[in-house]
Amino acid sequence: MEQVTFNEFKRIEMVVGLIKAIEDHPQADKLYVMTVDLGTEERQIVAGLRPYYEKEALLGKRIIVVANLAPAVLRGVESNGMLLAAQSGERVIVLTTDEEMPAGSRVL
Repeated sequence: MEQVTFNEFKRIEMVVGLIKAIEDHPQADKLYVMTVDLGTEERQIVAGLRPYYEKEALLGKRIIVVANLAPAVLRGVESNGMLLAAQSGERVIVLTTDEEMPAGSRVL
């Protein structure tokens, strides 16, 4: 596993995001297109969660988002951030907050 320095890690800005809307990606069977409230703005994030979650299970969840990731285009749709999830074999779990932290709260 490649190591990063503490200063490199500090450059990653993780915040709490509130999933406000979620739609199927129009060109990909495994992707969702989500609108996520980051406190000061809303962002569109594309995530490969369709095989693991129904839309209703994600809507309203407070997730952890890497907010300063450069935009990427996934199957023709721009994604402006990345949510964090854990995977073990075929199981994927989106990282959420147990408490109702406000959208935009910094993750330390």
